[in-house]
Amino acid sequence: MTDLDKYGPWAVIAGGSEGVGAEFARSLAGDGFNLVLIARKPGPLDETAESCRELGADVRTLSLDLLDPEATSRIAEATADIEVGLLIYNAGASTCNDPFLDADLAEWRKIIDLNMSRMLELTQHFGRRMVAQSRGGIILVGSLSGYMGSVRHAVYSGVKAFGRMFAESLWLELREQGVDVLELVLGVTRTPAMERAGLRFDIPGFIVNDPADVAREGLEHLGDGPVRVAGGNAEQAARNSGPDRARIVLESHLAIQRLIGAQP
Repeated sequence: MTDLDKYGPWAVIAGGSEGVGAEFARSLAGDGFNLVLIARKPGPLDETAESCRELGADVRTLSLDLLDPEATSRIAEATADIEVGLLIYNAGASTCNDPFLDADLAEWRKIIDLNMSRMLELTQHFGRRMVAQSRGGIILVGSLSGYMGSVRHAVYSGVKAFGRMFAESLWLELREQGVDVLELVLGVTRTPAMERAGLRFDIPGFIVNDPADVAREGLEHLGDGPVRVAGGNAEQAARNSGPDRARIVLESHLAIQRLIGAQP
């Protein structure tokens, strides 16, 4: 059960409409938290909000695109009158999957803004408020993609590697000020977004996680930062962190090709 006294009474979840974000929301609602849910699509956002209200939570929703340069100021304004003790940034995605040289730089900047710029802005905004109240928690949802390079993910892998280094550094800075920081690293997770992408979840040897399980794991280990590799993927993360980068990257490349159906 997530500590309401330390991390409540309000939690802000960016990317809180479906998948792991929705499971964070439902778990926290069941533990007595009130919620601010942020996502681009109003339909899934409203459905998740209603399911959390049925659990007794007071829920505010913000349907906005985090690529909007004004997104952070809008979120700050919408939460100015409430006490936020928990920020979950679950809004990272790869919005362009072309070879690096084939896409305009503006497309790659979208990945940077979504996975880095908004994350930094919101973390600083709410982190300052948490330090002022000497309590709180920040969960930044990361990816195993940040442990090795990948074809068509040159920028995405880079921003996910940055996210881990950022979380580790922030953990060092805030651990004596009452604020817990955790990067929750996800592997292959059966989310609606991954299902829409057509990933092959039935390949032998792949660990496929359930969104509710990894969300629960993140909340249970919020105080055990700076990094938690979820869903039994810690050994894979360790293997992908070795010094023989050519071997690791090539082996990971072949595994990813099987996952996306590019190879039998």
